[in-house]
Amino acid sequence: MADFLLELRCEEIPARMQAGARAELEKLFRKQLEADGISVEDLRVWSTPRRLALIARGLPLETEATSIEVKGPRVGAPDQAINGFLGRYLADREELVERNGVYFLERLAAGRPISRVLQEAVETLVREFSWPKSMRWGEASISTDSLRWVRPLSGIVAILDGDVLECDVPGVPVGRETIGHRFHSSGTITISDADIYELKLLGHKVIVDHEERQNIIREGAARVAAEAGLTLVADEGLVIENAGLTEWPVPLLGRFDEAFLDVPPEVIQLTARVNQKYFVCEDAGGKLANAFVCTANIEAADPAVVVDGNRKVLAARLSDARFFWEQDQKTPLAEHAKKLSRITFHEKLGTVADKVERVAKLAEWLASEGIVPNCDPALARQAAELCKADLVTEMVGEFPELQGLMGGYYATKEGLPVEVAEAIRDHYKPVGQGDEVPTAPVTVAVSLADKLDTLAQFFRIDERPTGSKDPFALRRAVLGLVSLTVQNGLRYDFLAAFDQAVEGDLSLETATAGGHFASFVIDRLKVQQRDAGVRHDVIDAVASFGGDDDVGSERDIVRLLARVHALQAFVTTEDGTNLLAGYKRAANILKKEGWQGGGEPEHTGEEDPLALVDAPGMAEIVAEQAHPSGTHLSYTLEPAEKALIDALDTAAPRAAQAVEAEQFADAMAALATLRAPIDRFFEEVTVNADESEKRKARLALLARFRDAVHRVADFSRIEG
Repeated sequence: MADFLLELRCEEIPARMQAGARAELEKLFRKQLEADGISVEDLRVWSTPRRLALIARGLPLETEATSIEVKGPRVGAPDQAINGFLGRYLADREELVERNGVYFLERLAAGRPISRVLQEAVETLVREFSWPKSMRWGEASISTDSLRWVRPLSGIVAILDGDVLECDVPGVPVGRETIGHRFHSSGTITISDADIYELKLLGHKVIVDHEERQNIIREGAARVAAEAGLTLVADEGLVIENAGLTEWPVPLLGRFDEAFLDVPPEVIQLTARVNQKYFVCEDAGGKLANAFVCTANIEAADPAVVVDGNRKVLAARLSDARFFWEQDQKTPLAEHAKKLSRITFHEKLGTVADKVERVAKLAEWLASEGIVPNCDPALARQAAELCKADLVTEMVGEFPELQGLMGGYYATKEGLPVEVAEAIRDHYKPVGQGDEVPTAPVTVAVSLADKLDTLAQFFRIDERPTGSKDPFALRRAVLGLVSLTVQNGLRYDFLAAFDQAVEGDLSLETATAGGHFASFVIDRLKVQQRDAGVRHDVIDAVASFGGDDDVGSERDIVRLLARVHALQAFVTTEDGTNLLAGYKRAANILKKEGWQGGGEPEHTGEEDPLALVDAPGMAEIVAEQAHPSGTHLSYTLEPAEKALIDALDTAAPRAAQAVEAEQFADAMAALATLRAPIDRFFEEVTVNADESEKRKARLALLARFRDAVHRVADFSRIEG
């Protein structure tokens, strides 16, 4: 078995690209070896700012012999073509095998030495390596076929069991020499084999394992903060980024002027994080402290010098942030909001100022209609009119992540009502799954109005998400709408809210858009509820009803989910499972016989027998008893028919009343009483009797059973 070391060395691989580069290196290496039938079990891949490295252990010394099959000419081809094929492979005609009218030549390919396989693998992966951004360099760069890399590739170490692998990579030396830390090491380092690589680099102040560097930063930053009586603000993304910027990380704590703490803490943290890659700390009271932790790439003789240099750079950045903070407060938010008319929201939807006006009307409507309880309509409108004003401030221009948050701070400084400031601050929430959902009434009104407007307007102009494309984040907007609605128990018809958002436009295009919107809400609801264990078919069974004239037209999300949860609990019980089976059997019979919804027969030219089974308490039909249509029937109800009729007389109104009262568990309990009667009916009664009146009356009874179930949910959509 053989061990192989590969190091690809260049200058400053961006930290954000290193995880992807490691994955790409592993993928390409495995792909090349698997093409020769070699599965790599022990493989480690590392990265530093200046190198990608790979060590594969336990490789076979050569590949196994394999049988290969070469497709030749068709049977009946000219002798010249067949002889040419045989000559190319030095074969005789007797070696050809005929299959489906084509000649094939089967040959046994000898195994290849692992050195040859690895040589080709290295040459191929360097050539095919994919970077988000790459460059060409040197004289060869005049050709588009020249080598491309994230930065100029300066050297390759390729060692197989102590021997240098002979690879041909144009313009790049391949050998056993590498380099150590930029400042702590000089000259080249000779690597004898894979076993010594990691230890040899460690001796030259390079920690090649990125996970080890991350641990050093994570633990070291927390330690230096604790030594100063502070708590590090955890930031895993910053840990990974600093590990990608250093080969010998040394966390150091520094202090900045306390006067900067007048600036909002989020601004200080973003300034330190985004601009300088520094961690921030909190004091014992949980407030932001005037301290930062930087990660040096050297082991300095005097760490204070390094800290002081970083402090000066951070101070300059914080001075800029404080200037923006003070400058923005000189202009009231209402004045800032006027500048929104210069920003296009969408070419078909006007400016951001137009959107703000729509959101203000919607927020006021949500409050006035009581959809958002205990919400002052005037405060809702005021907050909505100012919610986007901070987009034109200097601070948000520098840090777009702070939109909303800065508006809340500026509103507070301006002395606006607390409810308004909080609504401006939080109206973008929830941004994604797991994000905090606002509960303050004014905030809820503005947040819901903002999302409703975005959804309604983009659906109105037919800019819907398609496949994986969602340029206007409409999926995120509808999940936010659902979360706000459910978390706050908001009761409203979401399609009526859509109509309100499009300002009562009743055009055919808008009506179609409303249908698309309703389907989109239900689809996203399925996605959101899937994590909670709710079945998509159960949501369909409750949501996919036709008209407003029955209980089933469900556009109230809170009511819909309550109904869904009750139905899912029911269909998992024995009664639910058996009732579903009975329902499907009844529905299949009715479909086969052409009976339509509501128990009406497809046009037969004969009387309607539905009344024969609809009369509450009817015991039997006897000879000469008149049907309402004037027709006389002459058969006596069988006991199972009578039992089902009586059960329906009791259960159907109970279920309908329970649904109307939103007592969905009671509705399911009422349906459960139909389980035994419908089972007995199918066991004892012949539906398709020879007598016409019996058959039609029994079909009508099944239709009545189906319709009673439909008053609770469309069981035809439930799987199983």
